[in-house]
Amino acid sequence: MNTIDRNLLLESLSDSEKIWDIIIIGGGATGLGTALDAASRGYKTLLLEQADFAKGTSSRSTKLVHGGVRYLAQGNISLVREALRERGLLLKNASHLVKNVSFIIPCYSWFEIIYYSFGLAAYDLLAGRLSLGKTSRISAKEVIQRLPGINPKALQGGVVYHDGQFDDARLAINLAQTSIEQGATVLNYVKVTGLLKSGSKVSGVVARDIATGKTWQLKTKVLINATGVFVDEILQLDNPKSKPLIKPSQGVHLVLERSFMPSADALMIPKTDDGRVLFAVPWHDKLVIGTTDTPLNEHSLEPVALESEIAFILRTASAYLERIPTRNDVLSVFAGLRPLAAPTDRSSQTKELSRSHQVLVACSGLISVIGGKWTTYRQMAEDTIAKAIAIAGLYPQPCRTRDLPVHGQTTTVDWDDHLYVYGSDRSKVLQLAEEQGDWNKKLHPNYPYLRAEVIWAIRYEMAQTVEDVLARRLRLLFVDARAAIAASSITAHLMAAELGKDEYWQDRQVALFIELANNYLLQP
Repeated sequence: MNTIDRNLLLESLSDSEKIWDIIIIGGGATGLGTALDAASRGYKTLLLEQADFAKGTSSRSTKLVHGGVRYLAQGNISLVREALRERGLLLKNASHLVKNVSFIIPCYSWFEIIYYSFGLAAYDLLAGRLSLGKTSRISAKEVIQRLPGINPKALQGGVVYHDGQFDDARLAINLAQTSIEQGATVLNYVKVTGLLKSGSKVSGVVARDIATGKTWQLKTKVLINATGVFVDEILQLDNPKSKPLIKPSQGVHLVLERSFMPSADALMIPKTDDGRVLFAVPWHDKLVIGTTDTPLNEHSLEPVALESEIAFILRTASAYLERIPTRNDVLSVFAGLRPLAAPTDRSSQTKELSRSHQVLVACSGLISVIGGKWTTYRQMAEDTIAKAIAIAGLYPQPCRTRDLPVHGQTTTVDWDDHLYVYGSDRSKVLQLAEEQGDWNKKLHPNYPYLRAEVIWAIRYEMAQTVEDVLARRLRLLFVDARAAIAASSITAHLMAAELGKDEYWQDRQVALFIELANNYLLQP
């Protein structure tokens, strides 16, 4: 793989006469998937992200590639069928990041065993040939064996079903790499500050480099707004009178030591006291528990977990785990915002709002993508580019992403090796670790991350800040916030040497990261 020269990509914005076929605003799952779809069809494609790739919602999921058992219970068959199909495609095209995991529902009555067995049989049926495994019933004894740490009191048995798991931010980085390989220009830390118009139609954007303040006026045949919870802000740039399309909902996750449930299987709690499902999923040798569904009236790039959400997860987990988790046991807490379509009925609860995506076109020709979920990002992108072709009169080209391998794709994966996330690049990361004497050393004594991975993140993954590295390239902030803080100084030192930054930059980066990371810690 060639290094990615961000400065060279920035230079491609300097041609004031250039007209892009498609400009995409937003570097999360939807935007990156759309850039890949467009570039792989041969269109001149530019993606601009105001922060880092997957900085927002797309790095803060429950780490599941799934059809959505809850959507099945709601009767949303078409969404479940679509998601199960896309799950199968992801397992094929990004097999280095997506794996088959068994989920166990502990049942405390015989009615529950029968009810969930039949329901999940329908889930299997909808998956068809893309099924990851058949649903089965297991005894209480086997539940206890497979989920050590589960509360055995009154346990009658369990139901096992299969779904997918992945690393969300790593997939986002790989989608950015794949898009560039397909010819797209993909840039983080370039913010769209205004829209250009030809008459009443959108014809481009005004964009600013966050680091230097340099601005560009960029022309395009069609503009796509894929900014998630920020969709309404771009719509306001287009038309200050536009009505809100998004109703954000916050989902919170707590991360515990794996010892609370040292199992390769995941736990699924099918009905909590607020009517949601709750998962406890093994991930990067930790246990991720979530999520909540809290309606919000505002949004930010760094949402903070509410005390009520933290208490809800701890309370619910305590009912199912023998060892009761406390605030002191939480290694990291992270919150993400779902960009749900705003309800027409004010009484609608966010857990009842549709996760189906919508592709909307404003009078100006601005295309906005709302709703959706990580699992269906590829279908969302295909639908969006189909609309873009029609709006802009682009020469039609067929979608190629159904069978397009994502960068790093490999079928040989050792899930116990933390370098598995690099897929086919793993050997090159190890080779880089031998280039300098200390690059093969650990960033933190308790975690396997190598110093070479910091260098790799800069050269090949467009990391610009300590946060980029420790939050989304290595995931240390998400698995152990205190360890991430401890590793921030050496990370800043390595980055400064690679990027040619001074001591002031290092100190500033560490201070900014610690301030951020404190939001991932629970105070006693």
